[in-house]
Amino acid sequence: MKKSWNGFSKKSTQKRLELLKAQALISLESQSSLENNENLSLATADQLSENVVGTFSLPYSVVPELLVNGKEYTVPYVTEEPSVVAAASFASKVIKRAGGFTAQVHQRRMIGQVALYQVPDRSLAAETIISKKADLLELANQAYPSIVKRGGGARDLHVEQVTGETEFLVVYLHVDTQEAMGANMLNTMLEALKPVLEELSQGQSLMGILSNYATDSLVTATCRIAFRYLSRQKDEAREIAEKMALASQFAQADPYRAATHNKGIFNGIDAVLIATGNDWRAIEAGAHAYASHDGTYRGLSRWTIDLEKEELVGEMTLPMPVATKGGSIGLNPRVILSHELLGYPSAKELAQVIVSIGLAQNFAALKALVSTGIQHGHMKLQAKSLALLAGANETEVAPLVERLIAEKTFNLETAQRYLEILRS
Repeated sequence: MKKSWNGFSKKSTQKRLELLKAQALISLESQSSLENNENLSLATADQLSENVVGTFSLPYSVVPELLVNGKEYTVPYVTEEPSVVAAASFASKVIKRAGGFTAQVHQRRMIGQVALYQVPDRSLAAETIISKKADLLELANQAYPSIVKRGGGARDLHVEQVTGETEFLVVYLHVDTQEAMGANMLNTMLEALKPVLEELSQGQSLMGILSNYATDSLVTATCRIAFRYLSRQKDEAREIAEKMALASQFAQADPYRAATHNKGIFNGIDAVLIATGNDWRAIEAGAHAYASHDGTYRGLSRWTIDLEKEELVGEMTLPMPVATKGGSIGLNPRVILSHELLGYPSAKELAQVIVSIGLAQNFAALKALVSTGIQHGHMKLQAKSLALLAGANETEVAPLVERLIAEKTFNLETAQRYLEILRS
């Protein structure tokens, strides 16, 4: 069935749900769950965390028409910021018309570390450990045999000397975790290696722990957007493309801008990570570390222009070790729904979708910044939030928003004053 998303944002929530069902994106059971607002039960929440006294809800939205490697996705978004969803939806639609995203997973492994100290001869210890690599990998796999049965397991091991205030010998274990994020898996394997590594190095083990700097799980997304998709005016379209490329250069050169540039990327990435039950804190930490991998904190995305083809070219590479199994993924009903909505992707497929949505979010932000300004798109949404905070009911929101926008500069006090006038 051909998917039609025209006017989706203007439909009622019920009509949006009916459209998702009509397009076979969610089951009848999932539609019922959304209609009845069935969220994480208190009993399940109590099993997932400690000291539970309730649950906390956020809006659950969708971004349609994200085209990645020729396949169209309807992407679940969990965020309280309406402009983030609107921007991602706009960008996905534009980039779909331009040909969509191309994405690839370079590799998918997680890395763990055993830090050794008080090692009498670090060079000799490193040589000794590497000479026993095959045995150490086998020992790691014996510690977690279930992942080996699923086709994964420990794949490599290397050693580095790390010097700070203390001299360390660090053993890095590289593991194919399949569909899981793999924290428990890595930590179990590393614990099994610690006593053997102490014996081989004649040193002491400080800790064995997974690293969230997942440089073995890099994913790249790219897109090419013809200038004509940026504006109907040819000269303006080229100017926007040139300014977006300059904005990208600015984020590469200035860490103050880079921090905000990257935060905008994670407006979208975090929304999908939360919706799919993934650890957004771990992935943010790894990505921000990767933004500094050459020694300077930089923007994660790069935009350039191809003048010969008259195209704006976007590219972004970052660690994306997401999971489709484990943790709360099989327990939280909304997380289960998210995977259904996405078509039950593999971990590699999901990673490609998420990096692509981050680049889409960045496209929308940069285009707004260099053309209409970031506040233009926020104004109506900010006015709506102020109207609700002022106490406007469903029938009062629209006229109050219209009055606030006409005012151009507004705050909560203004909204409350106009609401009183409206009611009188």
